[in-house]
Amino acid sequence: MIFERTPAVIGHRGLGSGTLTPPGGTSSVVENTLPSMLAAAEAGASWVEIDVTRTADDRLVLRHDPTTPDGDHVVELPAEATGLPLLEEIFEGLPAEVAVDVDVKTVLEDATDDPSRRTGALLLPVLRREARRRRLLVTSFDPSLLVFLREELPGVPLGLLTWLRFPLWHAVPAAAGLGLQAVAPHTGSCGFEHPDTRLRPLERCVEQAHKAGLDVVVWCPSAERAPDYKAAGVDAMVVNDVPGVLAAVR
Repeated sequence: MIFERTPAVIGHRGLGSGTLTPPGGTSSVVENTLPSMLAAAEAGASWVEIDVTRTADDRLVLRHDPTTPDGDHVVELPAEATGLPLLEEIFEGLPAEVAVDVDVKTVLEDATDDPSRRTGALLLPVLRREARRRRLLVTSFDPSLLVFLREELPGVPLGLLTWLRFPLWHAVPAAAGLGLQAVAPHTGSCGFEHPDTRLRPLERCVEQAHKAGLDVVVWCPSAERAPDYKAAGVDAMVVNDVPGVLAAVR
């Protein structure tokens, strides 16, 4: 069991995507930064989600998009030139009681670079260290990364991310076949927003996922829809409105 209490509310990129003002705060925080993570925890999230990718000098930084805000490719720049937070700095500044969903953004170069330089290999020692002090979940769209980590990190739960037209009823057998512990679909590919939900109701997909030993982690439901996902039995929600979703599901 990945989550102590379900549905767990996971702060998306910290407090949420973009630049937001914490509840009761006077200054804004930017996604995928330590202040955003701390603000999410203060707002009541017991988990936060972070996006991790690698740079040209083999450092791990937090960034959702493959490019910097200036439009340069992150993997083509040294970490210092990106201006992005380093993963180790986030872990050092985040209290151990805050669990982390590490969303790994592999890069095209991982297909041909030496194995020791690939994103998964660089991430491995960091995850091993953090797994001794906090709860972790590692998610990715890249099955090859998840298979690599499955062999190297047997005690850390792994989840397959899916988006939009890749429906949950395909993702469940795929994740089970990969030997993972979770499936993490976007709301557009799993639930009430998907045009073919009538063919495979969300409740049925969740039931089958649980029978296969998989937790279901839905990302980006609104506060208004959160109770519907709770009623369908999902195990966690990655959300942009931490206070709103917490109020809706507690």
